[in-house]
Amino acid sequence: MGHHVGEDIRSLRKSRGMTLLELAGDVGRSVGWLSQVERGQTTPSVHDLGQISERLGVNISFFFRSSSRAPEERGLVLRAADRTPIGSQESGLVEELLSPTLSGSFEMIKSTFAPGASSGGRRKARPKEDGGVLISGRLTLIIGDREIQLEPGDSFQFRETDYAWRNDGKEPAVAIWIVSPPIY
Repeated sequence: MGHHVGEDIRSLRKSRGMTLLELAGDVGRSVGWLSQVERGQTTPSVHDLGQISERLGVNISFFFRSSSRAPEERGLVLRAADRTPIGSQESGLVEELLSPTLSGSFEMIKSTFAPGASSGGRRKARPKEDGGVLISGRLTLIIGDREIQLEPGDSFQFRETDYAWRNDGKEPAVAIWIVSPPIY
């Protein structure tokens, strides 16, 4: 599995505001064991990894992305065939992590918004910066008090602001989204 699994677990845990103690308790393991996993000193069993992935809200296959690729590519390149859908199970939004690693200062996500879907309310402001570009379709972003209609090629950037989205169109809207620091 390699060292990146531990780094991914640490990044996911921190992005969810969980302590080592909380995650270790949730999966029935010791804090010491989980700390060793996160530092790449211990490799979790598939069963343990399944429990960790369930608690962190990702599919277990997330941890195996690019595992079949050349070791020198890991952390540098994420091949299209190795991407796995992630994110909330929110209806109408499918996200794919594009970043080869979660240990950097930002992450890239491909977000596909289904026709007629919306965020169902505002996402609370967090200490992060968002940006991106709409690749196809149409998307409405509500950033603070402003409602903005995006068309293909339009880009956006905002920091620590409540936001919402909706796709009023009849086709999926696809955006490449950049988030700093990583949230997944």
